[in-house]
Amino acid sequence: MANIEITEQGHISGERVSLPVSGMNCAGCSTRLETALSEFEGVDEASVNLALERADISFDQSKTTAADLVKLVHDTGFGVSAETLSLDVTGMTCTNCAARVEKSLKSVPGILDARVNAATDRADVDWLGGDTSLLTEAVKTAGYSATPHLSAPARQKLQQELKAAEIAAQTRSELILLAISVALTLPMVIQMITGMLGAHLRIPGWIELALATPVQFWIGARFYKGAWSALKARTGNMDTLVAMGTSAAYFYSLAMLLKLGEQAHGHLYFEASAVIITLILFGKILEARAKRGTTAAISELMALRPETANVLRDGSETELPVEEVLVDDIIIIRPGERIPVDGKIVEGRSQADESLITGESLPVDKTAGDPVTGASINGTGLLHVKATRIGEDATLSKIIKLVENAQSGKAPVQRLVDRVSAIFVPAIIIIAVATFAGWLLTGGEFESALVAAVSVLVIACPCALGLATPTAIVAGTGAAAKAGILFRDVEALERAHQVDTVIFDKTGTLTQGHPAVTDIFSTGGDEEKLLRLAASLQSASEHPLARAVVNHAEEKHLKLGKVREFESHTGKGVSGMVDGKPVIIGNRSIMKKYQITISKKILATKNTWENKGKTAVLVAIDGTLAGLLGISDPIRKETALAVKALKQEGITAIMLTGDSMRTAKTIARAAGIEQFEAETLPKDKARFIEKLHGEGKVVAMVGDGINDAPALALADIGIAMGSGSDVAMETAGITLMRSNPAMVSEAIRVSRSTWRKLWQNLFWAFIYNVIGIPLAMMGLLNPAIAGAAMAMSSLSVVTSSLMLRLWKPKVT
Repeated sequence: MANIEITEQGHISGERVSLPVSGMNCAGCSTRLETALSEFEGVDEASVNLALERADISFDQSKTTAADLVKLVHDTGFGVSAETLSLDVTGMTCTNCAARVEKSLKSVPGILDARVNAATDRADVDWLGGDTSLLTEAVKTAGYSATPHLSAPARQKLQQELKAAEIAAQTRSELILLAISVALTLPMVIQMITGMLGAHLRIPGWIELALATPVQFWIGARFYKGAWSALKARTGNMDTLVAMGTSAAYFYSLAMLLKLGEQAHGHLYFEASAVIITLILFGKILEARAKRGTTAAISELMALRPETANVLRDGSETELPVEEVLVDDIIIIRPGERIPVDGKIVEGRSQADESLITGESLPVDKTAGDPVTGASINGTGLLHVKATRIGEDATLSKIIKLVENAQSGKAPVQRLVDRVSAIFVPAIIIIAVATFAGWLLTGGEFESALVAAVSVLVIACPCALGLATPTAIVAGTGAAAKAGILFRDVEALERAHQVDTVIFDKTGTLTQGHPAVTDIFSTGGDEEKLLRLAASLQSASEHPLARAVVNHAEEKHLKLGKVREFESHTGKGVSGMVDGKPVIIGNRSIMKKYQITISKKILATKNTWENKGKTAVLVAIDGTLAGLLGISDPIRKETALAVKALKQEGITAIMLTGDSMRTAKTIARAAGIEQFEAETLPKDKARFIEKLHGEGKVVAMVGDGINDAPALALADIGIAMGSGSDVAMETAGITLMRSNPAMVSEAIRVSRSTWRKLWQNLFWAFIYNVIGIPLAMMGLLNPAIAGAAMAMSSLSVVTSSLMLRLWKPKVT
């Protein structure tokens, strides 16, 4: 990532900025960009350097911003390298708080975008780099505090040592306050209940005042602080409504008590304000507990990583912090220990329990040469493992990063909710004022008008709206991650639930991905010579079928020849010179290209093999067809189940393969796939997806995340199965940690479950307000009951999302 160059005035002084620009290929590009920048309103001077790939701009901050300049660069057709920084924010209570932090962050010079999630207490900022204190100060200005979001390994250690203690201390403090609040409020509640039952237990008004005052101004101080912070930011939140409602009830009661003394008994509402604060405090404690439950997936993943590793250095074993393990270090892993880092076994045999990483319930056999994943558990054997990926490059760190990114994003519907929430509190205040005035204008008593207005203020709940979407996404993606299903972002989660067509690549997806040569037919009778020449040419290729040929030759201890003039013919085969002989290997298309005749005998043999599901590879030597190689890649045992599961979800399964029609037909029949295309080139697969899009289909493409790039890019969502590779994790919309095609339907199913829960939450959040506010306006709700309903509304939404944690895949 390029660094931002700073002028001597400091980072983005407000007058000058240097942007690293990508995508410029010639002087014409730099001139075009320089012209566009120079003519932009607010820019005093712009200079674009092609060699340095940099744009130096002087501008007037009162007329434009760095974000506007970056947008202009993008609009002109180029890119700007920016940094993404995450912050852990404390003190937020609802979506309005998140909106206030977002607004404050976006006001910082050099900020391009900011996304704040109240459910995860996290802010993600796209900016031009520099001093992070600018960001933490912006959050502080909004009334909250923030610290830079640490890397997964560092955060894990801190979480174990500090976060638990912090949460425990905060919980204890809140429970103590709640207990005091209940003790002070309970006598007034008992008085209220006995009065409703016809008894006449009376507490003197001055005692009620003494009981209610500490609840109002000590225990309820948090609401006043929150309301004041919102007022300074010229906005409103839940604290605003609670502070206004309880203050109205408290000060009206105080006024009546001062005016009428003990004669004011029937006009006092101290119990209402105290009960509202107590119930909302109780609801917030339960809500915080439930929110921690929805975000537990990240904590559980981070807790998997061991703190130490037994490293073999200079012939002796040393226990080191896992952060000090280096690539190529040899790590000794004893039976039952958790594997500290990704690596490759160099000595030993065992099994690995990878269930918490891949969701696979059964241990996987491991022997020398096999890869192992950090955080999995070693079985009964002693292993020596060479570290291959450590720290942020390790699989577990990448998984955590993917889950965090998916959880921190905003669904499109959330943006609508944010707009509603932004005007929610002002609208409720207006409705409360209108309710108060309406009661008075229609002949109602002042007291009745006040009770109705207070009820409107305290029953309205913006929190339920703000929590409905993010908590569902957090819980859903967390449950998916525990099952080995990783969504790259919220957009992938959204698109997955709309999928109605799934396209499978054959090799390595529907089949086991470990092809092997099973048959050799040579027209001259010399099968060994045919295999040696074919394997020699294929040694220059990385295709799975080519590796199968090379492996078979190596098993027979054949000495491979020297390859020259190698050429790959996409979707057809390969050609080149081996020991001075021209060799061509591939399908009928490449033989036709080189005008090589296929005899009836070879054609018959080819058809027989393909009818058995094998791939028949033609081999030509010296311009003549010399024979055939039969390669088998058995279908996965889970494939038929996978296709059946998709059909049960109402999803069409299609297979696209570059293999022959007979082989494709045999595999499709075994898999239960009714629609398939054979002998397809990568461009043909892309065209096929375009055709489906034209029919209005939402298409998922399942592959390895590397091959068939055009098709994966064109599909609505790419699904990488079982690879866990860097490329797959960074490019695929969904990464399945298990090589099991049945997990495709599970990924779609968890997406649908999450989306149903999201809309269910939104429905209840909206319906609660739609029903509750009119009832409060009509005076049908006691303020205390309204406060209880408000407290329970947010809790019900979070608890509803928490149910997603119970989601389990049907595939074991």
